[in-house]
Amino acid sequence: MHLLIYILTYPLIKFISILPFSIVYKISNILSFLLHKVVRYRLKTVKKNLNLVFPNKDKEELDEIEKKFYSHFADISIESIKAYGMSEKEMKRRYTYENIHEIEKIQEKNKNIILICGHYSNFEWLLSIGYNVKGNGYGIYTPMSNKYFDRLFKKIRGKHNAFLVSRYHINDFMNNLDVNKYHLFGFAADQSPRKIGKSYINKFLGHNVPIFTGAERFSKDFNLSVVFADITRIKRGFYRTKFIEILEKDNNQYNVTNQFLKLLEKQIYRDPSQYFWTHNRFKHLTT
Repeated sequence: MHLLIYILTYPLIKFISILPFSIVYKISNILSFLLHKVVRYRLKTVKKNLNLVFPNKDKEELDEIEKKFYSHFADISIESIKAYGMSEKEMKRRYTYENIHEIEKIQEKNKNIILICGHYSNFEWLLSIGYNVKGNGYGIYTPMSNKYFDRLFKKIRGKHNAFLVSRYHINDFMNNLDVNKYHLFGFAADQSPRKIGKSYINKFLGHNVPIFTGAERFSKDFNLSVVFADITRIKRGFYRTKFIEILEKDNNQYNVTNQFLKLLEKQIYRDPSQYFWTHNRFKHLTT
């Protein structure tokens, strides 16, 4: 069944990837309408999340964020496919970096880096970082259940000097790194932890929830510098990232994670429509 789905879907993915952006975004407009108004994809979760995070906004304001979110969600979905047909020149024109020297300064110290971000704006294209600095970008990810799509999306990332490493094999990968090369690891660090009982609890977007600390533990286990990727959408199809190094400031076991949460909240409040409200981030609220 997985192979059949892949065979039926791949031609469409390939076709979209070679279309000009003007047509790609027309397709995205249709997809946004279908997801929002027809399929109502995770609409209850989106509404629940928005009401929890923005209790002081009225219905009209929340509806506007909701509408813009589905437009953004469709864009990101299509853009992740479009990357397959993009050249290095096109990617570098559309995805720029405000202060790449911050990465270069860390690399001059012969340190590897973990780039942490949330599911915000176009975090997918962040893996093109390898075009702009020494070394390659690696995304730590959970493999797809469909092995054919899993291979395809590895191929798409690989086209832009980025590679995917399964979270199930990351320890083996880290223990066999070539010390003479630079490595940058991308990590979306705002997911909910699987094991709730012993999780770290802190406030995120106004609510106490279990906090995922894997990125911080990973950075400490392998002596990685931690850098937050502050991604901004300039206009449709164009993004800029600013790097903010996160340094340990006190003896708090989770101080890196806490700083990350504050930076991510600042992004979200700046433009709520660019956060992935479809994720059930508040399913384990605590008092």
